[in-house]
Amino acid sequence: MSTVSGTTRVDAVLFDLDGTLIDTRALYMEAYRLAVEPFVREDLTDDDIRALRPTSEIRFLQDVVGEEDLDTCLEEFYRVYEALHADRFNGLFPGVAGTLAAIRAAGLSLGLVTGKSRRSWEITRRLADALGPFDALVFDDDVRAPKPDPHGLEIALDTLAVAPDRALYVGDTLSDMEAASAAGLRPVAALWALDPERRARQLERIRPVEATPVDRPEELLDVLRLR
Repeated sequence: MSTVSGTTRVDAVLFDLDGTLIDTRALYMEAYRLAVEPFVREDLTDDDIRALRPTSEIRFLQDVVGEEDLDTCLEEFYRVYEALHADRFNGLFPGVAGTLAAIRAAGLSLGLVTGKSRRSWEITRRLADALGPFDALVFDDDVRAPKPDPHGLEIALDTLAVAPDRALYVGDTLSDMEAASAAGLRPVAALWALDPERRARQLERIRPVEATPVDRPEELLDVLRLR
């Protein structure tokens, strides 16, 4: 089944995961910090981590600790990432579960294209059952390069047998929007995790890719003309 967004029919909606559907910012910051602590001389701050713009776990850790210590550091990351879930995983953003359910009920395909590894997803999904099923799942393990490279979106579209101009990609970062644009999808900027100052900065960043901004998950239903 299709719906209409603007003048284009839409058959599928693809989503980023972290920062878009689930609130894992504090979890990732602490997991990264603890994982690299034995390998660096100075503690990483949140600003340090953001400045490195982590687009995937393995690539971020490799940038920080280097190739020689990567395997050991990666195992430590997975250990602390799992251990921190009890206290630091903040769950789904409000409105996400209902929005996903409404999109499914309309008969559209749903895909997940994330820089998260499959191993981390298996840890997180135990506490994120409310997300429900996806028709396509693409992880960092599956792609030749992280976003803004469009490879992950291309894999999802091939899996769903959907043309790029019949799909949206919803994400929270500039690299998400750039990947969508490069793959020929309509980019939709999820702004619901941002305070007013960060929201204003993000709107300025994404201006060149002409993304559609949404401030609440439910607004996606308006974009899709489902309400």
